[in-house]
Amino acid sequence: MDKRRILILGGTTEARDLAGRLGEKPGLAVTLSLAGRTLDPVPQPVPVRTGGFGGAEGLAAYLESHAIDLLVDATHPFAKRISANARAASSMTGIPLLRLERLGWEEVPGDRWTRVASVSDAVTVLGEAPRRVFVTIGRQEAKAFDAAPQHHYLVRSVDPVDPPLEAPDVEYLLARGPFAVENEIALLRDKGIDVIVSKNSGGEATQAKIAAARALGLPVLLIERAAVADDHRAETVEDAVRLVDHLLASFRKRGV
Repeated sequence: MDKRRILILGGTTEARDLAGRLGEKPGLAVTLSLAGRTLDPVPQPVPVRTGGFGGAEGLAAYLESHAIDLLVDATHPFAKRISANARAASSMTGIPLLRLERLGWEEVPGDRWTRVASVSDAVTVLGEAPRRVFVTIGRQEAKAFDAAPQHHYLVRSVDPVDPPLEAPDVEYLLARGPFAVENEIALLRDKGIDVIVSKNSGGEATQAKIAAARALGLPVLLIERAAVADDHRAETVEDAVRLVDHLLASFRKRGV
């Protein structure tokens, strides 16, 4: 019997875990797609495709030419473009789409959060007075902080920010999570950080900075996700595995 073919749009821990779980099922052929933006990606448990598709139309063409039965979008919660392309490609082809997106962090007593809608809003909220800012939003949008050159920035990312910021007072720290709370506290103290800028990415790998800010009483500018309605959505790998089985069974019943 032919295997059911699944394409996972990845780049997250959840995508890797889901690929491993599904790859163990004998009736499935799983491919994990990575954008290729990370210079040294971690090993993956299934065959990997690297690089873009050429927009929604290119993704739709790939789905059809490779006879994909199910598309899973397990990209980063802030990967807006590829998620939009996934929804469009699913609509074009009729191939079902499952969105796997982990929950964001929830505010607890002791947190000093200011929620903002975008990176540019975070830059504005920093204000005019010079501050020592820990920027932990990845490298793709770090250049936005050039608009406020009066601050000192500590920018942490997995890969180098290229081109670097033009702001005059910037430090770069290359590191990949997960991070320990005690190490984050030590870093914030050592660098004299006044405020943290973070996306509300959720998950455990980078949550330690939020706990460290709470322990030290530091404010956090938290960039929130845009609300998007998906027909099929999972918040955990376990839920995604169950939904994959359901969607594939439904897809087969429709005779496609």
